[in-house]
Amino acid sequence: VQLVESGGGLVQAGGSLRLSCAASGSILRFFSINDMGWYRQAPGKQRELVAAITSGGSTNYADSVKGRFTISRDNAKNTVYLQMNSLKPEDTAVYYCNAVVTASGDYWGQGTQVTVSS
Repeated sequence: VQLVESGGGLVQAGGSLRLSCAASGSILRFFSINDMGWYRQAPGKQRELVAAITSGGSTNYADSVKGRFTISRDNAKNTVYLQMNSLKPEDTAVYYCNAVVTASGDYWGQGTQVTVSS
């Protein structure tokens, strides 16, 4: 399974960005994607969960992004999105997409840089 992220970039504090992550691969013809999520890793810090969403649409957010970020997905397109509003400099990190595929395991994207200037 390949996960391709897009939508990162440089934005001023208070601005918005929308990340997208599309999953593809022949195995997806036979197995479904369960949870999808976004993680981030800032320099010198551990990777942390930002938001996750189940195939049924249940969501989970890190406390630091609640009320500012929204995760959604399009199951027909095997795509997950992260709408990020009211961005803060502390949101600066490399954002990684994650997908858990039934009977196969979990997969990671290559990461996309998000930089928020003050």
